[in-house]
Amino acid sequence: MGKPNDLVQGTLDLLILKTLRPEAMHGWAIAKRIQQISGEVLQVQQGSLYPALHRLEQQGWIRGKWQESETGRQAKFYALTAAGRKQLEAETANWNRLSAAINLIVSEA
Repeated sequence: MGKPNDLVQGTLDLLILKTLRPEAMHGWAIAKRIQQISGEVLQVQQGSLYPALHRLEQQGWIRGKWQESETGRQAKFYALTAAGRKQLEAETANWNRLSAAINLIVSEA
């Protein structure tokens, strides 16, 4: 069995986009939310999270804005753009197709 923080390659973008769908969040909150929703199974390390956020921002799928966090410190909050919502739909459809195919193979008797 893999380590608890192992992510299937290519899923980090999907997880970030899905996490940002309801509201803007700063990086630490995104990582904590993914960990919380996954029942503490998935842990996104800063070394993976921040480069992914930067890449998603460059692609125009999210936008970042500096503002004060709940602790009173300045943090960059990220929000989905219209292009990001469209990408989330595409990535979700791809994930559903891929995971269904993998499940067929794994469930084969």
